[in-house]
Parts: sequence; C-alpha cells; structure tokens
Amino acid sequence: MRIIFMGTPDFAAPALIELAGGGHEIVAVYTRAPKTAGRGMAARRSPVHETAERLRLPVLHPETLKSEAAAEAFRAHKADLAVVVAYGLLLPKSILEAPKFGCLNIHASLLPRWRGAAPIARAIMAGDAETGVSIMRMEEGLDTGPVALTERVPIAAETTAGDLHDRLAKLGADLMVRALAAIARGAFEFKPQPEAGVTYAKKIDKGKTRIDWSWPWKEVHDHIRGLSPFPGAWFKIDGTRVRALRSTRDEGMGKPGTVLDGRLTIACGEGAVRLVEVQRAGAKAMSAEDFLRGSPIPAGTVLA
Repeated sequence: MRIIFMGTPDFAAPALIELAGGGHEIVAVYTRAPKTAGRGMAARRSPVHETAERLRLPVLHPETLKSEAAAEAFRAHKADLAVVVAYGLLLPKSILEAPKFGCLNIHASLLPRWRGAAPIARAIMAGDAETGVSIMRMEEGLDTGPVALTERVPIAAETTAGDLHDRLAKLGADLMVRALAAIARGAFEFKPQPEAGVTYAKKIDKGKTRIDWSWPWKEVHDHIRGLSPFPGAWFKIDGTRVRALRSTRDEGMGKPGTVLDGRLTIACGEGAVRLVEVQRAGAKAMSAEDFLRGSPIPAGTVLA
C-alpha cells in the first residue's frame, strides 16, 4: 500500500519502523516541526523525524493542515491510507477523507475508555486493572471513530506509565501491521464505539503533579506510577524538589507525609508507601537506598 505516516513522539516510532519494513511504500512522513531546546537552543527533531531520516523517508512538518494548500499537497501523495499515531495536530475533514481507505489511528486504550491525550497515564492513575490498544478509523470527533481491532493488556500493581508505554508502542505497531493485512484481504470490519463507558484522558497538568500525602496509599501509589517517568510526581525535602519514580505498598501509619523508617516509607492518609526509585532535581534517577546513602532522611521528617 501507499501510506502516509503521521506521528511525532517515541510511541509512534515502532509503527513507522514496522510499516516501512513490511513492504509498504511510505510516500511521506508528517511530524511536528523541530523545536529549540537545551542550552544552545538547538533545533531538536521529533523521534519520528529522526526515525524517518534513518529510513530515508521524506519528512514534512506543516504548521497546519486546515488550509486548502495543505489538503491539496496531502491529496497529491495519492495514498491508499494514512496511519496516525500521536501526531499532535487536528486532522480536518479534507485530510481524513483524502486517502482511499481513510486515516487509521493507533490509540493506547480500550476505546471508548480514555479517549484523548493521556490514555496511558490516566489508566494507571485511575487504578485500572487493564488497558490495551485500539485501531480506529478517524473521524472529526475526539477519538470517536469506529474500531476494527483491539488487544488487551493487564496492568500489574507496580507498572509505571513508562513500562506500559513501551509495551503498548510495540503492540500498536504489530496490531497496525495486522490491520493493513486485513484491509488488503478485504476482511476489515469497523464497529461503532458503544455509548456506554466513555471516559476522557485529559492532558496532564504539570501544576497538579505534586504528591498529596493525605490521599490513601493506593491513590498516592497510582499517582506516582502514572506520572513516571514524565512529568514525574514530586515532593520537597529541605526545599529541594524530588521526583518519585517508583513506589510500593508498605506497612505503617502516621501523620501524612511523615517518614516512618530508614527505607523511605512515607505515611499516607490511609496506609503507607515506600519509595523505591527517586530523582533529585538536576540529578539522575537512583534507588531510594542510594539516595538515602547520600542524603539521609531521619524517621519523623515530614515531607512537603
């Protein structure tokens, strides 16, 4: 098939690699424009941009797709299909209807649960026991299109968003390959999403990532792992911000935020969590044991 690939972050790169290696003709790769970052403010290309260049694929990064010129350029590729994975720009009707088979999206949830921008983080933060990947034909609504394929994945008690991200990225790539094979055979059927069970995965607000130790241990634990590794749930000790990257349930009770022992077990509103991996601002991630070796925190300390 002649395919236009549209994606930006790390999550999208495995799908591009699989499709390019599967004998499909990738006629264009659409991704977000490079952003300046770092001390030198150098232009940093997206993971999909980097992947496309390694594969020697043509890369485009229009600022908008809403103009007639953008739609005409898109139609000029004469693509059979567009594969969209966390692209980052809204696709107007003129783009959605341009390819012969429309635009297929890899979405990291079991639709209609967790439509929207942050399905992986929201599933974990909500304490869901499972999630998955859906292959959906895109419409103008937010993740409202009919679904053709889904695959479920259990969420273990201490799985982080980073762990789940990597697993779902690979699964999504495999599922899209299977979807394209089914389309080629004429054996692809879309089913409307049910009206029941719709939830929305709002974009993570960095202003709401601070740990609230007054929550029950389970909510604190899910908050930590749902935001790990980025943007990271955090607390303060001696005025310094520390990100909590991994945690586990532990025993103990006390005033919320109180350090209960020499292993970084913290009292919550109900129960306690033990921090397993942390990261001081400007430093590398490390085990709680290594962190305490360099920065001892005595029992009885109350974290902010």
